[in-house]
Amino acid sequence: MSNHNKTLGLDKSLYDYLLSVSLREPEVLTQLRQETAQQPMALMQIAPDQGQFLALLVKLIGAKKTLDIGVFTGYSSLVVALALPADGKVVACDVDEEYTAIARRYWQKAGVADKISLHIAPALETLEKLIAAKEAETFDFAFIDADKSNYDNYYELALQLVRRGGLIAIDNVLWSGRVADPQEQDNRTNKIRAFNQKLHQDQRITLSMVAIADGLTLAMKN
Repeated sequence: MSNHNKTLGLDKSLYDYLLSVSLREPEVLTQLRQETAQQPMALMQIAPDQGQFLALLVKLIGAKKTLDIGVFTGYSSLVVALALPADGKVVACDVDEEYTAIARRYWQKAGVADKISLHIAPALETLEKLIAAKEAETFDFAFIDADKSNYDNYYELALQLVRRGGLIAIDNVLWSGRVADPQEQDNRTNKIRAFNQKLHQDQRITLSMVAIADGLTLAMKN
């Protein structure tokens, strides 16, 4: 397996060691990761140690109802669904029928398809519909890993949807290190920079940015 989504700054041998003594990846997740590695957009896949970390967080907070904003081939939805109790629910948002068809196949295979409801529509619409349906403050956890230009919008809606003490996790906040390079002034890099700055000042949350995979921000709603 390729290591492009490993934690920044860890060399390959140390990262491989970390996985060798800590990763307990169910076979179905390994298979999904291997199939995804064949896809042209394979870099969009979260790292396995990151998935395991999210599963631990979901169990720690006793989550039952979660949001997955940006599904791709379904790894994050699956790793969370497996960590949820039998009556747990994942509301998954994506616009891509092709990649999410892979996701659905693996959710079936893992026996958790009944826990995951997939909404094929722009995520902002889905989130706004949930708020309109009076589901604000009913979610325990949200994972944001979708188009970077909308991160701020997803975050604001997720903040309305999660309960107090609920957790929002946001992927790619270190953006392969580009955020720290003043030469990098493209739109997405600037959007992530501005987003990171905003959360640093946001008193509505308790904040931690973790240097796992491509950078993961944890924001607990106060």
